[in-house]
Amino acid sequence: MLDEFKEESIVNKVGGRFKLSSLIQKRMVALNRGARPLVELASKNLMEIVVAEIMHDKIFLDTSGKLVVAGDGRAEGAPDAGPSLDDL
Repeated sequence: MLDEFKEESIVNKVGGRFKLSSLIQKRMVALNRGARPLVELASKNLMEIVVAEIMHDKIFLDTSGKLVVAGDGRAEGAPDAGPSLDDL
């Protein structure tokens, strides 16, 4: 288990366990479909990459529950966020 999950800080940062789970799932799908990681890590473990992106405020869920890449305000499906999940 990743150390970030042992503390409540990541849960509080995202706004709850359900939102955290949703954000992780959506971002992992985007990474699996070809999105580039937004953080530099030596690890290829997708869970570690997603957690690092959350902890560095690179990704978050908007008010409608869509994955957003921080800094550009683009919702999921934008070039940096990876392919859209609409066709799943």
